[in-house]
Amino acid sequence: MNVVNILLIILMFSLLIFVHELGHFVLAKINKVDVEQFSFGFGSRLCGIKHNGTDYNIKILPFGGSVQMSEDINNENSLPRKKPIQRLLIVAAGPLMSYLFGIFLFSIISFNFGFSKTSINSVQENMPAYSAGLKSGDKIVSVNNKKVFTTDDIIMNISANKSSQINIGYVRNDKKYSTIVTPVLKDKQYLIGIAFNTNRNPSVLTSIKHSFNKSISSIVETYHTLGRLLTGKGNVKTDIGGPVTIVRVSNEVVKSGIWNLIYFTGFITIQLAIMNLLPFPALDGGWILMILFELISRKKLPEKAVELINTIGFMILMAFMVFVMIKDILFPIKL
Repeated sequence: MNVVNILLIILMFSLLIFVHELGHFVLAKINKVDVEQFSFGFGSRLCGIKHNGTDYNIKILPFGGSVQMSEDINNENSLPRKKPIQRLLIVAAGPLMSYLFGIFLFSIISFNFGFSKTSINSVQENMPAYSAGLKSGDKIVSVNNKKVFTTDDIIMNISANKSSQINIGYVRNDKKYSTIVTPVLKDKQYLIGIAFNTNRNPSVLTSIKHSFNKSISSIVETYHTLGRLLTGKGNVKTDIGGPVTIVRVSNEVVKSGIWNLIYFTGFITIQLAIMNLLPFPALDGGWILMILFELISRKKLPEKAVELINTIGFMILMAFMVFVMIKDILFPIKL
């Protein structure tokens, strides 16, 4: 891993965290919360300016950023003194900003390179799709009764089912049909013998729409993976990757060019949004859950209870991170 690659990877992760924190910062300012500090990086302060009570600064370690809001309950503009709905918006703004940034990056890729559509361009003779009656022009809308948003969904579902039968739902002449297809192993891939249509010169709006669908696809796949792990159907060795895996993948992506890095950054930032919204203490999702409890019950959780919940949650998260790092080292995911 050369110096340039290292710098690009650091820049990528810094940008992801900074954008996330920017979401919290913007909504805090909109809701008139006193923001004491908005930083790029961590560690000792290198330089910066103070404006309207906020210290805007750059710190020595260029890893992301942070927002420090007033927690003084005697200050009417502190975060704890704001209405639950205001605090909910401030907390949710971080994941939302990450999500929108991911769509923005995906849109850049789609606009410049086009994208595959879920409609069939051609069907290869003597292959499963041909035998099942699929034709050019058919639009695939579901696989095993699961809605598909992009061609990635179709490809991943075919690959996951291997040589098992799959139910393909499709639209032909505005009518819905379904057929049973059994993938075959060819060139180390499970295939059904179709090629998709491609939009090579999409408009800006079409690119954004496709990127939104791509983000939904990523969200659905992530939660399916989490569901498989929680129910014991997943594989910890292959379905979970931690910081070591991400750095390894990032290095390979950087080697393959800047456009692939932009795409990967979009993917990771959406994953960051998804994970942060999990209803777990110490994550944004945990804070959102506690604020929703307050909104519904009209009772605020005691500060000591909140502190204890978040402390325990943070400890569990750190233990999980250590576990994932050890797993990455002992059982690295094959790239």
